Amino acid sequence: MKFRVEREVLGEAVSWVARALPTRPVVPVLSGLLLEADGDELTLSCFDYEVSARARIPAEVGEPGVALVPGRLLAEITKSLPPAEVEIASAADMLVVTCGSAEFALVSLPLEDYPKLPELPPAAGSIDGGALAIAAAQVVPSASRDDTLPMLTGVCLDFVGAELTLAATDRYRLAVATVGWEPADPSIHASALVPARTLADVARTMSAGRPVTIAFGQPDPDAGRPADGLISFEGGGRRLVARLIGAEFIRYASRFPKSFDASAELPAESFTEAVRRVSLVADRTTPVQLAFRRDVVVIEAQSDGRARAVESVPVGFAGADGVISFNPHYLLDGLAAAGLTGHGQTAGNGDAGPAAPGRIRLQFTSPAKPALITWAAGDASDAEHQARGDISGPGDAQPDDRPGFRYLVVPLRTPSAG
Repeated sequence: MKFRVEREVLGEAVSWVARALPTRPVVPVLSGLLLEADGDELTLSCFDYEVSARARIPAEVGEPGVALVPGRLLAEITKSLPPAEVEIASAADMLVVTCGSAEFALVSLPLEDYPKLPELPPAAGSIDGGALAIAAAQVVPSASRDDTLPMLTGVCLDFVGAELTLAATDRYRLAVATVGWEPADPSIHASALVPARTLADVARTMSAGRPVTIAFGQPDPDAGRPADGLISFEGGGRRLVARLIGAEFIRYASRFPKSFDASAELPAESFTEAVRRVSLVADRTTPVQLAFRRDVVVIEAQSDGRARAVESVPVGFAGADGVISFNPHYLLDGLAAAGLTGHGQTAGNGDAGPAAPGRIRLQFTSPAKPALITWAAGDASDAEHQARGDISGPGDAQPDDRPGFRYLVVPLRTPSAG
């Protein structure tokens, strides 16, 4: 095998595929990254029986061939190469990587022991890569990182006709994003519970205007879930196939209150920055307190005898004056995710990024009941109307102007909040 390829292109592809490599492989060969050079392209792939990743990039192939090399080592090498074209050639049981004056020789892993990549399930439809990336960035942070309850570590994908809804929760917050997609079968009604990390990796390289094909097995008519347990995302020469989490996700639509007693509309950028500044003095157990009045919200946090911060931001508020407190991390995650709705651009790196110009809507009933954060798309005078409007989920009767993203967060009880 012998081929030449651009350093930046190779480095990006190797890095993306290597992210899917297992941290502790069951057998050493699963730590390998498979290189296949043929025609005018190079295919890089990996598989550990749970996740497989594949990337195709253009290459000048002198001699077609296949090689299996230590994946993480190859990723580190490609990151450090000088700015020059890369030549890779196999020699006996070695793979030689040459770039400028740098040369590396890697011992090949045994190809005969490497598992066959999984067969692709049938395509279910496609979605704009930018829309998928934004929706993933909005919901993934709300998935739990605690593996003791696998269901909470996943993102639920609900496919209902031309709508795709993503939902994730860690018990303390629930993020739900609904986007349009193009199903192969307009009458589709299926659910899939995808590992949150897998979806984050998918979104990492997707961009607006580039379609992403989603594929999974035909739904089990009794469970409503793909029968073969696999889901695939493919776009821009990259494909990620993952084994679904075999658990039932919560019925999240019923978790959203039908109405709220108070509604606040806040300038997204200035409110988010104020919360971020005030949160600097908060410790792990200290909440950020929001005290709402008719035209201002006072944001306050303090740590035991060490520091205190207070800042106020103008607000359009409907309802009785009230105080509600939140975990600062959860609050900032919700504000950043809602702000992505206003961005209208791809968060392709998986980072929620800064808040977009516009307004955030915060609705609540009491300091002890979950509050709802959405992007305020209507007129600022809609606050009073929205305080009593219906908030429903997939499968329920919904108003035409329902938000595309909803973030339900449990407040923190404080002595001052009663």
